[in-house]
Amino acid sequence: MSEIAVNELVRHGGLDGLADDWSADKQTYHVPWGKAMMWIFLVSDTFIFTCFLTSYLHVRLTTTEPWPVQSEIFALSFGGGDPIPLILIAIMTFILISSSGTMALAVNFGYRGDKVKTFWLMCATAAFGASFVSMQVFEWSKLILEEGVRPWGNPYGAPQFGAVFFMITGFHGAHVTVGVIYLLWVAFRVKRGYYDEKGYEIVEIAGLYWHFVDLVWVFIFAFFYLL
Repeated sequence: MSEIAVNELVRHGGLDGLADDWSADKQTYHVPWGKAMMWIFLVSDTFIFTCFLTSYLHVRLTTTEPWPVQSEIFALSFGGGDPIPLILIAIMTFILISSSGTMALAVNFGYRGDKVKTFWLMCATAAFGASFVSMQVFEWSKLILEEGVRPWGNPYGAPQFGAVFFMITGFHGAHVTVGVIYLLWVAFRVKRGYYDEKGYEIVEIAGLYWHFVDLVWVFIFAFFYLL
């Protein structure tokens, strides 16, 4: 170690060095505040969804009444034919997973500085999200108006089914709705050149949120609709 480095280390050692580093706002990891705050939010949201899914499993395993058969409740027929189990849920899952692809491309073109492609890819992602929410509204209306499912009971078996279904899917649907609005807001600011000087890190931050929403749906799909 050179003499200059040793002197620098001595000068910044002890409590005085700690005070100097603290006041100088030293950064350990080169992560922007926006991205760091998004990660903190997503970690906290992960705990909430984990509690919801864990509660669902506990309710289902401890209920004394038969649990409704999902393949029968979430079946849908086309043109008067036989009902197809989980067809709507499968389409919703395909749409949401596809939106992760368009969002990843938007981040890629954002860092390349291609505003036009970034804008349209983010709009496509928002359109996928809006389609997902629309299908969820259809699913809810069918269950409530036609099947008579309520948060406090249903004609298919265990009354807890309605409560956990509306709580989990509704909470996730709210996240998707907020994500659609967030993506469109960022997309139009990209189009107007708002981030030309600041950089397109915001596109990646929005992508983190959207990928999280997609990942959570995979767990909801597996836990709630398939088990």
